[in-house]
Amino acid sequence: MTLRPPTQTRKEQKMDPLVSEIPALAPFDEHNRSLADHVHPPAWKNPEAPSTPYHLVVIGAGTAGLVTAAGAAGLGARVALVERSLMGGDCLNVGCVPSKALIRSARAAFDAREATKFGVEVGDVSVDFGAVMERMRRLRSGIAPHDSAARFRDLGIDVFIGQATFATSEAVEVDGKLLPFKKAVIATGARAAAPPIPGLAEAGYVTNETLFSLTELPKRLAVVGAGPIGCEMAQSFARFGAEVHLIEMAPQILVREDKDAAEIVANALVRDGIRVHTSAALQGVSRRGAEKVLELEVDGELRELVVDEILVGVGRKPNVDGLGLEQVGVEHDRTGVLVDDFMRTKNPRIFAAGDIASVHKFTHTADAQARIVIQNALFAVGPLGRAKYSALTIPWVTYTDPEVAHVGLYEGDAAERGIAVDTFELALGDVDRAILDGDDEGLLKVHVKKGTGEIVGATLVARHAGEMISEVGLAMTSGAGMKGLAGTIHPYPTQAEVFRKAGDAFNRTRLTPTAKRFLDLMLKING
Repeated sequence: MTLRPPTQTRKEQKMDPLVSEIPALAPFDEHNRSLADHVHPPAWKNPEAPSTPYHLVVIGAGTAGLVTAAGAAGLGARVALVERSLMGGDCLNVGCVPSKALIRSARAAFDAREATKFGVEVGDVSVDFGAVMERMRRLRSGIAPHDSAARFRDLGIDVFIGQATFATSEAVEVDGKLLPFKKAVIATGARAAAPPIPGLAEAGYVTNETLFSLTELPKRLAVVGAGPIGCEMAQSFARFGAEVHLIEMAPQILVREDKDAAEIVANALVRDGIRVHTSAALQGVSRRGAEKVLELEVDGELRELVVDEILVGVGRKPNVDGLGLEQVGVEHDRTGVLVDDFMRTKNPRIFAAGDIASVHKFTHTADAQARIVIQNALFAVGPLGRAKYSALTIPWVTYTDPEVAHVGLYEGDAAERGIAVDTFELALGDVDRAILDGDDEGLLKVHVKKGTGEIVGATLVARHAGEMISEVGLAMTSGAGMKGLAGTIHPYPTQAEVFRKAGDAFNRTRLTPTAKRFLDLMLKING
């Protein structure tokens, strides 16, 4: 398959070193040229170093860095923003944006093939993978201006393209220039990491950072790791027409998710033709001509898989190299920069936010952490200061079909914390709209603190679970709880009625024997 750009014009050839430096920009067509012009402008000239300190120097222009810089500048702070690669970070360039574009195309192919079930005949369905990828690049470049260097310059922020290194606890060096600061924020994110499997590097593989540069569909694809990225891309490529093997060491896919929820998704993947290998250890990889041969151990038995490409979706590695953290007393480990509940590092002048400093590596978490940093870095003494990460209620979604959405605690988490819960479980097969939509394979589990209506966590499996889970999040953060869900009128028919049904199930448990006797008495009195 092609990872290099197609035939280029002279203008494109002049830019080829940029593609060598940043593989995500391949193929260097009109869309990726536009992307580069916005998020890594080749002719960008860094500002002059200031004579007075910035209120805030932000290192890294992914979600956390962009939100921190824009928010602080909007409040009147003098801000510098430094990025060595692509502004927009993983989310725009090699994460949320391109992956969801592919997922949408894959869903369209699936829906067309399934149309017969709804009485609609469409004939044979084929996928033009090149057109799918071109659409993704076009849409990504269209979104890029929101994260562009020019936009943030126009917000009054000094944007520097280059490697940032802490020279002292009061200054960062970029491109030979010293940027003095009162406070600094590390928002450099994380990158894909590959396990030390013999022969893997020699055989070659792609990660999320190079997957979206493919221009040809691999006929046979092995996906190593059945986490969110692995499951999403395995399903998409299967729907595009590839033969897909999904390999996971754990006994189930989506190991951090509720077991019942993961099982529903696993069944959907199998129906899509994916061969799911759980409790499987990848012992080694070798090449056989153009083919890649994987040696799997499953239940003590060795198996051989022959594929054309390998996608590795296992683990992330924090981007700490080149920052000079040791000389400014910022501690870090294999998970990232260590921070307290206020997003402060061991150096009181330096904060961190986003994937570099979070277990929850999500765009929306990075956004929320950035807002905490703005408050605590700029207003620690005033009324806006001392915001806490632990106060956040964080949802997350795996965008398979059906989706898995979760917020708060799992049942096991609650038990570990000594919180007794009652769990209310409903099947989407009991929701009329889900039945009519053909989306009746799903469930809702809501965990409620025992003896109360306080929601401590919930998991939803549904085709549009990501669009629906915030209703539970709002019930949690507002204190509305199960009573609020039950008392909210939901339009009929909608799949969101599942929340009202959960609230009704809770209300039925409140009907104590004494209350029931009282109601019976009232009914007798009234005839």
